[in-house]
Amino acid sequence: MKHTIFWFRRDLRLTDNIGLAAALNNHANVLPIFIFDDNILKELEPDDARVHFIHDRLNTLNSELNTYGSSIKCLKGSPLEVWKQLINEYNIEAVFTNRDYEPYARERDAEISAVLRQNKIPFKSFKDQVIFEPDEILKQDGSPYTIYTPYKNKWLEKFKGITTLAPLNYEAFHKTIYEFPELNTLGFKPTTIKVKPFQIHQLKDYGKYRDYPNKDVGSYLGPHLRFGTVSIREIIADLKPENSTFLNELIWREFFMQILYHFPEVVNQNFKSKYNDISWRNNDTEFKLWCEGKTGYPLVDAGMRQLNKTGYMHNRVRMVTAAFLCKHLLINWQWGEAYFAKHLLDYELASNNGNWQWSAGTGCDAAPYFRIFNPITQLEKFDKTLEYVKTWIPEFGTTAYPAPIVEHKFARERALKTYKEGIKS
Repeated sequence: MKHTIFWFRRDLRLTDNIGLAAALNNHANVLPIFIFDDNILKELEPDDARVHFIHDRLNTLNSELNTYGSSIKCLKGSPLEVWKQLINEYNIEAVFTNRDYEPYARERDAEISAVLRQNKIPFKSFKDQVIFEPDEILKQDGSPYTIYTPYKNKWLEKFKGITTLAPLNYEAFHKTIYEFPELNTLGFKPTTIKVKPFQIHQLKDYGKYRDYPNKDVGSYLGPHLRFGTVSIREIIADLKPENSTFLNELIWREFFMQILYHFPEVVNQNFKSKYNDISWRNNDTEFKLWCEGKTGYPLVDAGMRQLNKTGYMHNRVRMVTAAFLCKHLLINWQWGEAYFAKHLLDYELASNNGNWQWSAGTGCDAAPYFRIFNPITQLEKFDKTLEYVKTWIPEFGTTAYPAPIVEHKFARERALKTYKEGIKS
């Protein structure tokens, strides 16, 4: 019997899933699989909340498929070895999946595609997690945009509305119930940190209150877009005209994706090489205090404690905490980026890298190095009543709360001097 395989990756949903629909509409006996990738898992802690979320989500999809006599075949290992095993086990007619644009994913897919080709198996990939792929929004000369505003304008000019897919043909799924793995058999354990449901209904106030961390008008959409539990097309189709500020954030996501695609070296390097000679202090003790939310700057500390406890951090506070690490403490942005990558539920390489380099001044379309957030005035402006701070720092206002680890004026002048000297050299 011939099988067509659909490979779930960053698209953990049945509805409006482009690659899945293409497989089901053109083939019978479609076997859905998911690979718990050892190359990724080996870098994670046993209680990583994102793995728990993926496992829960797959379990939900699997239960839904069970009602049709179908299921997801979950596998674990190196993707290349898993695919060699699948090729031996099944008579595979074709493999369908949705495209991923990160450097590791592109390398992995090239490797898998080559093995499938050797076995005369077509590998068909589709655009699904974005509205526009990295090569679809380019300058007139065919080069990529490195400034957000002209990219956004071209994106909006090209955008012609949303068409979502018709319901799936569930009868085309392969009819076998596979055993669904327990989390512990994958080498992981449950965590108390949970991914919240996304909320689009409250975005009417997003433009007005998005900078105020105590207002909680965010969408909590990040992890859902990261793992594809919702379609980007469905989200944008649901947005109202007054949600244009939020749409801009979704366009930033695609902007950073195409930066990473066209300039993959940014993973380990400054986008702007003129910043390569900055003499970072990289003080381990101060970095530890920043990680723990014990810098003596309340807005910074509240943000870090929110991150450590929940896997989330408010967007305005992300900017303040990142700027504080790079400018006030003169710690290389890569340290902060790695910490966020480990703890953020919505961690996505392109956005995390892009935003950290923006904060450090080293990235494309970045804040200039001499723009240094004042964490004291940021607190007065965006959490005047201290509601957010007191939520996350119960000892605030007592002798148990530490004094600032560095004085703002001194830190600002030191940062300006260090950046200026580094850029000159």
